[in-house]
Amino acid sequence: MGMDFNKLMKQAQQMQEQLAQAQEEAATQTVEASAGGGMVTVKATGSGEITEIKIKPEAVDPDDVEVLEDMVLAAVNEAMRSAESLMQSKLGGLAGGLGGLGLPGF
Repeated sequence: MGMDFNKLMKQAQQMQEQLAQAQEEAATQTVEASAGGGMVTVKATGSGEITEIKIKPEAVDPDDVEVLEDMVLAAVNEAMRSAESLMQSKLGGLAGGLGGLGLPGF
């Protein structure tokens, strides 16, 4: 039972193109996360680039900067998790296609 390497290469090229398209789509989409009941809001792209941080004035307490730092950190981490989930949702279907290439273990 021989493999058709031309067919295999064509399928690999198609998957590479689909992967690049999915990554590009995710990179142009935005996710948003907040912390402190909306006191801090962070937006990021699907590729994980932070594009915006909003802090409500009432979140700024000069006597307790650590709370604000914690809220910013929590919102950024949640935005990054959301960005990763977005990328996984875009790429998830493509990983299943690897089995169609006749590659073992996929």
